[in-house]
Amino acid sequence: MPEFSYKARKRSGELVEGVLDVADRGAALMQIQRLGLFPIAVDTARAGAVADGKPASKGVDLASFLPPTLRAQLSQKRKPKLQELATFTTQLANLLQSGMPLTVALNSMTHLQTKGIPAEVSRELKQEVTEGRSLSDAMARQPRIFSDLYINMVRAGESAGSLVQVLRRMANHFQQFAEVQATFKSAMIYPVMVICVGIVLVIFFMTMMMPKFIEIFNGFNIELPLPTRMLIFISMLFTKYWWLLGLTVIAVIVLFKRFQSSAAGGRKMDEWKMQAPVFGNVVKINLFGQFARTLGTLLQNGVPVLTALKITEQVMSNSLIKEAIAKTRAEVTDGKTLAQPLAQSKLFPQLMVDLVRIGEETGDVPGALNNLADTYENELKNALRVMSDLIGPVLIIVMSIVVGFLLLSIFLPLFKLISSIH
Repeated sequence: MPEFSYKARKRSGELVEGVLDVADRGAALMQIQRLGLFPIAVDTARAGAVADGKPASKGVDLASFLPPTLRAQLSQKRKPKLQELATFTTQLANLLQSGMPLTVALNSMTHLQTKGIPAEVSRELKQEVTEGRSLSDAMARQPRIFSDLYINMVRAGESAGSLVQVLRRMANHFQQFAEVQATFKSAMIYPVMVICVGIVLVIFFMTMMMPKFIEIFNGFNIELPLPTRMLIFISMLFTKYWWLLGLTVIAVIVLFKRFQSSAAGGRKMDEWKMQAPVFGNVVKINLFGQFARTLGTLLQNGVPVLTALKITEQVMSNSLIKEAIAKTRAEVTDGKTLAQPLAQSKLFPQLMVDLVRIGEETGDVPGALNNLADTYENELKNALRVMSDLIGPVLIIVMSIVVGFLLLSIFLPLFKLISSIH
């Protein structure tokens, strides 16, 4: 099939260049218009042209000199972020809604810039679909890019003949989770920066300033107070025994990682996270909202309840929630309703149990779960704001105690010396 290079402008006036793989020039013009662009020039593509319309470089491909195993590792696709998946899904939904056949839409996706998802992904999907596979089966061959949740929702959309609607719901799903993650990260920026600056200042004081004070203290003919002796000991650890301090920190980190990676240790850590003051409330609200949003979205798009529970279990990161979902799936398999095992787990809040029960009675469990997800996402924003408001004063108190200890340790010998003179 011939290729046509084109130049077009977006509605904003921005110039866009690219290459289309279509039957003739008329089809190229039609596809450009479907992309929402205004064509300026469409010509037969020259050999060596690339997707951005610029001639391909004729330089040496250094990657060809690498061993095959290393070359494969370098080209391995990374797992995309939620925002990147949302953008990719929205673009595909827009193309399909414009009336493009799936293969043509996937071909167009190879020319659209989607950060985090290379054009090679769309090219491989197009190849698989052209060979007769469904889109969901083609996506299943790229598990690093498309999760079980994504694949099953696409499969449900294909079965119901509502792929575009499913893609739009899924894009909204990823967008909402991306916003929650961004809110949580932004709330943690200030405390992390304050802690890092505090650690750097303490290390600077212990290694650069404190040795000079020690020389002064050694000239005093008095017994140093306990806080001063403690500070001198800590300073010696930083200056003379820094290697021992470093080994201790490394050992603690390694032991913590081993504890966290074990089944019992990971479960205990998840339990501590949920029980921690203030922070535990944020963790629980986030987990309940994620559970409700994921399960509700799957059920809304026609995924069977047992499959939806299994996928939701895989998505969740907390081992206690995973165990509760696994028990719920086993109980539902035995014929029980969804609300009964959720209530028996003693883990999910009563509000969730009651709304799920009402949803089962009215035949709208997905709607009840999505309403719950909206509620928890709003609560999460409030909880994050409360946590941020509390972290500031707590950090100020901690830093005040540290600074107060340093000043007390330095000035106590001076006061004691002055009193001995009198």
